[in-house]
Amino acid sequence: MPTDAVREDIRRFLTSRRARLTPQQAGLPDFGGRRRVSGLRRSEVAQLAAISVEYYTRLERGNVGGVSEEILDSLANALRLDDVERAHLAALVRAAGTSHRAGDRDGKASHIRPSVRQVLDAMTGAAAFVRNAHLDVLATNRLARALYREALDTTDLPPNLARFVFLDPRARRFYRDWERIAHDAVGSLRTEAARTPHNTDLADLIDELTAHSTEFAAHWDAHDVEYYRSGQQHFHHPDVGDLDLDYDALEIPADPGLTIVTYSIAATAPHAPAFMRLREHAAPLTHTAGPPGTPPGSSRPDAPTG
Repeated sequence: MPTDAVREDIRRFLTSRRARLTPQQAGLPDFGGRRRVSGLRRSEVAQLAAISVEYYTRLERGNVGGVSEEILDSLANALRLDDVERAHLAALVRAAGTSHRAGDRDGKASHIRPSVRQVLDAMTGAAAFVRNAHLDVLATNRLARALYREALDTTDLPPNLARFVFLDPRARRFYRDWERIAHDAVGSLRTEAARTPHNTDLADLIDELTAHSTEFAAHWDAHDVEYYRSGQQHFHHPDVGDLDLDYDALEIPADPGLTIVTYSIAATAPHAPAFMRLREHAAPLTHTAGPPGTPPGSSRPDAPTG
């Protein structure tokens, strides 16, 4: 991402965070009267951050050279940023001050070590897969293949979850809370885009999704950011019906950019019988995340996906 584009992202991010806050939410007195801007004025953000209006205006325009951590912290407090948004702002500021380096991690890690595959195979009671920061699915266990069989039913290698969410009509039936999934998928990609601003593969993926999905474009323009960590996800599986599963995203420290995502369920949960039926639908063990029919144990083709 060119420096000018990073500055524009900083401008839009700060503007969007300012627009969502009312004076009352920020703890400022409301003197009544008609306001010409939605949310806070620049002068009010500057007041809350204890900086001059001129300095805040410069920051909002993306001119962040030399800004201190203390100023960023004050600004984050003024705008009521959460931990994910604070990290995102810091990443944008770093990106604005760096040039492209050939060694930049691009988030498209694809090598799965044998021991990681063994961990997936050992998870017989949970659906588990490995994905990278582009939301490419790189490896699955039996239950994950059964759970995500529609998302994996694609000629794209490796399959990409963002493409499935926005470009495959089956996703709206599969994800019972599709809007939240769509929001979180875009927020995850935007977080990665700030961390790796010169990532051309990710830029190509974002351009593709923007061109083919107006909903992706609208979510992207909102500048929301997310970390996918843990919670509950609501599915409607074509074979077993509704499933409410607990998910956890486990980053692999030895493999930066790779994450193991697991889905499990308590034995006493209402949808536990449906999950047991899903296990009966699970295909024979396979190490590939490619389309159904790939020979068991075969290696994942290193095919470009954008």
